[in-house]
Amino acid sequence: MTHSPAYLAQPDEWTDARLLHALEEVVEKELNRHLKVAKDWMPHEYVPWSDGRNFDGPLGGEPWAPEQSKVTDIGKIALVVNLLTEDNLPSYHHEIATLFGRDGAWGTWVHRWTAEEGRHGIVMRDYLLTSRAVDPVQLENFRMAHMSEGFESDNGHSMLHSVAYVAFQELATRISHRNTGHQSGDPVCDRMLARIANDENLHMVFYRNLLGAAFEIAPDLTMQAVRDVVVNFRMPGHGMPGFERAAAQMAIGGIYNLRIHHDDVLEPVLRFLKVLEIPGLGPEGAKAQEELGMYMGGLDAEAAKFDERLAARKARLVARGKA
Repeated sequence: MTHSPAYLAQPDEWTDARLLHALEEVVEKELNRHLKVAKDWMPHEYVPWSDGRNFDGPLGGEPWAPEQSKVTDIGKIALVVNLLTEDNLPSYHHEIATLFGRDGAWGTWVHRWTAEEGRHGIVMRDYLLTSRAVDPVQLENFRMAHMSEGFESDNGHSMLHSVAYVAFQELATRISHRNTGHQSGDPVCDRMLARIANDENLHMVFYRNLLGAAFEIAPDLTMQAVRDVVVNFRMPGHGMPGFERAAAQMAIGGIYNLRIHHDDVLEPVLRFLKVLEIPGLGPEGAKAQEELGMYMGGLDAEAAKFDERLAARKARLVARGKA
């Protein structure tokens, strides 16, 4: 990535509207690339419909019971968190449509992204209900509570903050889905989540490349946005019922934790864009770059402590004969 400060606007000249206009050609290029590599797939093909049967209620079927599920305990927790996150798609669409607009290449991308993300919630819910993987009543109650709260980003509604956030968040979601599939204990679930993870990876590439272009035209502002997002990062499902407890269980279960967040989400994006190596920044950009580097070092140390605690916990379980 090369940077030529001579042609860049001054930081106080970059409004969201100007940035959107300046990045329009990049969005169009990335959209065309995405459409060439993205493969359409049918959600119904990933659902074990032959396993389905009526639940209790108006159709007089069989009530749900925990022993009906093929999925591991940690798989159930992660599947509910992942699906509830996908369920809030209307709020996410509102958020990015408001920031990025509904016209031109930006609008085309916003609607395409929303349509692709919609498949994820469809196939996951169909799988969970058909396979009786989780309690359907609890799942619906959680959905109603979570969607009633809506979603509002932590990014101050800055366009650059939002691009930076989704570049990391899409990768985080991909990793969470992939690890949930591996830990689910059900090959059907694993295959379904692998398919979803492929989509999330393509979405990450789109936003990551867009973030790289933002560094080209407004390096100082983009560096500050990345610093803010990385330091304050939270998954979009943080407002759902019982999220903190579920997140702790997913961390212990190896679905998503500090080590995974540092090694598999933050580091790959920062390294690909060479964020910590960008030269020629102004005072504020250089300060943000330095703070970002210090934060990453501190996060790595925290992850090392988490690894130690997790290893000690596993050793205790082995000693008790519970592993």
